[in-house]
Amino acid sequence: MTSPNSTDLPAESSTLLRELAAQHRVVTTFKGWDGTPREVSDETLRRVLSALGVGVESEEELAASLAGGRLAPWRQTLPGAVVVREHRSHSVAVHTPAGKENRVWITLEDGNRREIEWPAVPSEELDVDGTRIVRTMVLLPDDLPLGWHRLEVEGGGGQAETVLVVTPERLTTTAELSRRRAWGLMAQLYSVRSSRSWGIGDLNDLADLAALSGADHGAGFILINPLHAAEPVPPLEPSPYLPATRRFFNPLYIRVEDIPEYGYLPGEARAKVEDAARTLGAANLSAEQLDRNSTYAAKLAALEDIFAVPRSFAREKQFEQFCALEGQGLENFALWCALTETLPAGAPEWERITGPDSPYVQEHGAELAARGQFYKWLQWICDQQLENVQSVARRAGMAIGVVHDLAVGVHPAGADAWMLRPVLAPGVSVGAPPDMFNQQGQDWSQPPWHPQRLADAGYLPYRDMLRTVLRHAGGIRVDHILGLFRQWWIPSGSSPGDGAYVHFDHEALIGILALEAERAGAVVIGEDLGVFEPWVQEYLGERGVLGTSILWFEQTETGPRLPEEYRQGALTTVNTHDLPPAAGYLAGEHVDLRASLGLLSRPVEEERELDAAAQEALLSLVRTRGLLAETGAVGAEKIQQTVEALHSFILQTPSVLLGVSLTDAVGERQTQNQPGTGDEYPNWRIPLCGPDGQAILLDDLPSNDRFNSLANLMQRSI
Repeated sequence: MTSPNSTDLPAESSTLLRELAAQHRVVTTFKGWDGTPREVSDETLRRVLSALGVGVESEEELAASLAGGRLAPWRQTLPGAVVVREHRSHSVAVHTPAGKENRVWITLEDGNRREIEWPAVPSEELDVDGTRIVRTMVLLPDDLPLGWHRLEVEGGGGQAETVLVVTPERLTTTAELSRRRAWGLMAQLYSVRSSRSWGIGDLNDLADLAALSGADHGAGFILINPLHAAEPVPPLEPSPYLPATRRFFNPLYIRVEDIPEYGYLPGEARAKVEDAARTLGAANLSAEQLDRNSTYAAKLAALEDIFAVPRSFAREKQFEQFCALEGQGLENFALWCALTETLPAGAPEWERITGPDSPYVQEHGAELAARGQFYKWLQWICDQQLENVQSVARRAGMAIGVVHDLAVGVHPAGADAWMLRPVLAPGVSVGAPPDMFNQQGQDWSQPPWHPQRLADAGYLPYRDMLRTVLRHAGGIRVDHILGLFRQWWIPSGSSPGDGAYVHFDHEALIGILALEAERAGAVVIGEDLGVFEPWVQEYLGERGVLGTSILWFEQTETGPRLPEEYRQGALTTVNTHDLPPAAGYLAGEHVDLRASLGLLSRPVEEERELDAAAQEALLSLVRTRGLLAETGAVGAEKIQQTVEALHSFILQTPSVLLGVSLTDAVGERQTQNQPGTGDEYPNWRIPLCGPDGQAILLDDLPSNDRFNSLANLMQRSI
């Protein structure tokens, strides 16, 4: 079965197109949400290959592209990057002109040099562009240390080098969890406010939540939404999963009063900040939609005043060291922020400002650099407050601390899309094909990495992003980790169902993730839900990457999965931010919401019946385990008993991490995000509330009976 929007080529051209797709690791088939095999249309394949830079406009061009693809490795002395595992033998194909003497060596990360013997006999020869080229398989030592090294070749009057990355066979950071597992809260930080917040939860609030759950309830971690930076000035994109950059952080989360220079503000300026705090703090008790824009505008004004306060010698040196550590990436991000202040997305000037080296940037370099200092300073303040949060979490007894969330991609008009354009694929976006819960598919409008160009860049943009996120983290959750294996690419203007899977070098991407996490002492959690090949979860487990199990989604052919059959190497939770909290889910509100938004592919009554049957199957299993008795409770009390029974159920699994949504702990019912929607639902704008719909503050949690009951259950039973 083919896509209804297919534009098919003549049979011979279609065959060439599919051969070319296979050569570039573009998959020509997929399974629909109902399990039916489907063929990707010729038109989709043609547009996806075009995004990869492959010529596909005629039969002659198809044939030329196929031939060029076969010769591509022969035209490079060394591949763009070599990623290997420690303690394993690995050979690298080196291509050099025939009849020339060559030398090869490795320059290690610490500057030391390792000579490698050049093989006496090449493995193959081929005429390439009029030159006889030999392929020699060079065997790398199997005792290389972990790290980022350089493989270098010299001979025939030329020299070439490439990045050589040695990655861990398996992450060691999860080993302790097999001996003592941990539970932790999961929270959308912006929604978690205290009496001192400016209407939006911030990093001081995060520190308090970590201290409360760790010290008083034995939590080992706290998992939060992505804190990636959004636009530098309002209005802000509300979704934390559609950031401007994944490398840098959102100043929205800064606690203004915690900046040391705040104490040295002149009287009038300090009074202005205090007045802003009082005005915005009034929203902390509101159950209405969160207003990021007002909070951020007020914070920026206050931060501008604090930035102008002279820093001590020691503080200035710390700022300089931070800027040096982040290097050119921070310079480019600050430059984009300075540009975006006055040039909104879609402004005609952006057609000329295609990157940091554009003539416009050079022309206005001095003023942009001066303004960029402010944005570099904001990132330094974020870094300092993040460091404090992790320190507070560890001192509260958390074995892991803060687990940051890494979004799948970035906004198409954001900083990364501008700074990293050379390693991104144009004309396509990442999404997901139709599945049972999102039967029309999803288009996340995010430009994907270009697999080959990222490798040719030595994977450095990917590495630098991971290092920044991991610097003050005890763990990292990788949203849609299957995207490091393959991604669903949707050509611009097509529906989410009219896409194709493009494979990535998962050995390189997972290996680098493991290396950077190992060096940071962090655990890695992969969100591995959705459609995937069976071996993927086994591979992640072998590398020490934890998976994700959601109670409602864990099904076998005979019904809900028994708790003892859950994976040990996983974070297991009752729900996820893409579903209502447990109280709302039990009421079937996810079906009602999707029906009201036109997101169902079958009649709503049929959907309700199927959902009710699935819920009853799970609750019946929970009852047979003696976790949910008929006590005669009704209303909120019955819901609370059921929610705690579901958490008692996941406590019976062997999973090393158990997550409790803060919304479940306080009895919230509203969905935080409904996939497949935009402004028709207030995604990512729902404040933390109780079952009565009233806002709940962090200050209330120590005396909140629901919170204490569920947290104590987890602490007692872990």
